[in-house]
Amino acid sequence: MNFISVRDLKLRPGQVWETLARSGEVVITANGKPIGILTGTTPETLDETLAAIRQARAQGALSRIRRQAALSGSAALSDDVISREISAVRRSQQRP
Repeated sequence: MNFISVRDLKLRPGQVWETLARSGEVVITANGKPIGILTGTTPETLDETLAAIRQARAQGALSRIRRQAALSGSAALSDDVISREISAVRRSQQRP
């Protein structure tokens, strides 16, 4: 995996594009921490690449939600308890 700083991206963009073409992906860092990923694509694969990235983000979000639910204990709630809680919140939000 190739890491390139934001500074290098600004000062030597040609080097970044060469690295991207060679390896297919580049991690962009700021102050030594990853902040983004550049990934190669073509006009023919753009839609497929975007769909894969979006799917990966959604799976990551779901994993974080499940992990938080397990830590808080809410993963063990029954469907009935969840439905009652949702109903209570909806009732409290209704306008008079």
